[in-house]
Order: sequence, then structure tokens, then C-alpha cells
Amino acid sequence: MSSIFTKIINGEIPCYKIAEDDKFFAFLDINPLKKGHTLVIPRKEIDYLFDLEEGLLAEMMVFSRNIALAIEKVVPCNRIGVVVLGLEVPHAHIHLIPIDSEADVRFSNPRVKMTEQEFEDLAAQIRKELQ
Repeated sequence: MSSIFTKIINGEIPCYKIAEDDKFFAFLDINPLKKGHTLVIPRKEIDYLFDLEEGLLAEMMVFSRNIALAIEKVVPCNRIGVVVLGLEVPHAHIHLIPIDSEADVRFSNPRVKMTEQEFEDLAAQIRKELQ
């Protein structure tokens, strides 16, 4: 059975897409810790980040870097935190989270509530910075 992330890649579940290429896909987390919280995933469904082939893992980090730099241009923050938990969805993924302190990456924190329009506008702003 496909993971929820594979269903997002295949268009079976809608998302607020930031970027994609032939190997990776990035989209806004719909239950964000902070405005701009983005998930980066490989198109290939592999459960655990460190099960990725070395070259693919390195490429995923470069892809993530480009997304993080675009987020920083749109969302005021001290930096982009990078979090890999790998427990919530059996599909390798990286969380890119705008942060001002370490407390901002606590997954027990209350989530930011955003409207559909706010998600769409934010995704468009981040995509624009990638061009």
C-alpha cells in the first residue's frame, strides 16, 4: 500500500506544492509547527532516510537546501531548522522549519492554523523565490 506521501506525489491527495523534479518533491506541511514548515521527500518510496542510496541522499540535501533558502526569503526567521524523525510516515522525509529558537522544533508544540488561501499564497511566494 502506498504511503500518504506517494499519494500526494501521484496527485491522489492535494497539497501545497513548493517544488518537484524527477527525484524529489517538496510541499507545505498542512499541520505546521511554524509558518513555512515544508516537507521534502524522495519520489521513490523508501521508508527510512538512511536507507537511501548515498548519492540520492546527497542530492536530497542539495534539493532541500534550495527550498530552505527560498523559505528564508519569504518567512522571517533566524534560520531553517532541519528535522528528521522518520516515525510518522513510512516514507523518507525531511522537515524544513523556520525557527527562531530550538523550542520551535518541538513536535509537541501547538500547530499553526492557516487558511487554505494563506497556504496557497505562501506556497506561491516560496515558489517565486525558487525561480
